Amino acid sequence: MAFVIGWNLILEYIIGTASVARGYSGYLDSLFNHTIETHMRQWMPISVSWLSSYPDLFALAITLFLALLLAVGVKESTRFNNFFTALNLLVVIYVVIAGSFKADIANWKLKPEDIPSGHGKGGFFPYGIGGVLNGAASCFYGFVGFDVIATMGEEVRNPRRAIPVSIVVSLGIVFLAYFGVSIIETLLWPYYAQNVSAPLPFVFQQVGWSVAKWIISIGALTGLSTSLMGGMFPLPRVLYAMGSDGLIFRFLAIVHPRHKTPLIATALSGVFAGVMAMMFNVEELANMMSIGTLLAYSLVAVSVLMLRYDVTRPTDGDADAPDSKPPDDQKQRSFMTMLFNLDKLSSPTDATSLIVKILTMCLGGLFMALTAVLVFAEAEMLALKASAVAPLALMSLLSIFCIACIMRQPAASTENLAFAVPLVPLIPLFNMFVNLYLMMRLPPATWARFGIWMVVGMVIYFGYGIWNSSLRKASPPILDEGASSNESLSSNHSEDGERQPLMSC
Repeated sequence: MAFVIGWNLILEYIIGTASVARGYSGYLDSLFNHTIETHMRQWMPISVSWLSSYPDLFALAITLFLALLLAVGVKESTRFNNFFTALNLLVVIYVVIAGSFKADIANWKLKPEDIPSGHGKGGFFPYGIGGVLNGAASCFYGFVGFDVIATMGEEVRNPRRAIPVSIVVSLGIVFLAYFGVSIIETLLWPYYAQNVSAPLPFVFQQVGWSVAKWIISIGALTGLSTSLMGGMFPLPRVLYAMGSDGLIFRFLAIVHPRHKTPLIATALSGVFAGVMAMMFNVEELANMMSIGTLLAYSLVAVSVLMLRYDVTRPTDGDADAPDSKPPDDQKQRSFMTMLFNLDKLSSPTDATSLIVKILTMCLGGLFMALTAVLVFAEAEMLALKASAVAPLALMSLLSIFCIACIMRQPAASTENLAFAVPLVPLIPLFNMFVNLYLMMRLPPATWARFGIWMVVGMVIYFGYGIWNSSLRKASPPILDEGASSNESLSSNHSEDGERQPLMSC
């Protein structure tokens, strides 16, 4: 599971960087009457349906420049990022305040006869709830990047508290920024007449505020610059961490002796992200990024669930830790007794932990089937046809039964944790269901590309990672009689060595 999460995070950051680079290029080009696009389509057209109509060399160039900036060192790139972030927040505040004076609520109440053909039905939900959900699935990438906070655990004083608080605060700020800007944009100008490449400068120009157009353009470009940094910054670190653990090729963990940065990982990150930005359009990149991110976050929710109901393993010298081995009188408990925890155990055991894992796997399959019915048999379900309602009801009942059984199992204590996810297992399972539902709403072509990415990952893992992982090498061998396990472990440790420290922020 750890490899799948890491492999999908690599996809997330590569595609995230590529999509923002492509958007950056398109935004800047739109301010100059699409000069770059016009000339590139004449000189180097691409006629492949699933690729961009032209190679975006400017997107490639800015991605490689960013990789070079990161290779120089985190300290210099962080100063660059902090400055642009502060400037971007000021522009967002300016957009919300200035735009509110020209907002027209009538743009949220457009009648169907006023809407051009092919642009929905007007009103507040012109494309219905289905359109909102399709947009949420495709635009989910707008909220990614906060997980980079978790990679900074070694560089903060109290990571158990600082990391959860930072994640919640950052997501709250991002939500308010998106919420405010989207409200102002759709109130200033009808949704069907928006400019896709540079929407904010366009709407302010349409309402007669040409000066605001250029102020916002500067802010938008700085915002895209911080997004580029946010997408590229964690990618070499993920490659470095997985390379250090041997899950992928170990040369990716080589650190430059002077700059203390993973030079090879950073260079490959820039090349791959740049090529993706050059060859794919924003829509395809966004869909590819969203599906990988949704799967990775679903696995994180599963991990939270597993850990909460996992056995607390005693460490050396921890005499007060609960023993996971059940008493002899509990070994012969019946299946129903264990499934519903009729003995009212208060601490997890190996048996209860296994039950939760099996039930979680069952729920994963049920949720996939449920979301498939909800998405692909939506019309039949709304028409109350038995072919859709009957399997939906059956799978819903089975899901409720599995959830109830999980809730009956004893959970590990969270008293010593600075932060713990509340309402477990409901919140992780709800997260898992929503993520799978959004994944089902993505186009089939996105699933095909994602499948290819996962196949490549599995080939690397089973062909290299599983045989060269640090965990495998650190596993103590079967000792001869009289041999010391401590000597074996220390020998393994000295052979593998330690990770080289990266430059701190």
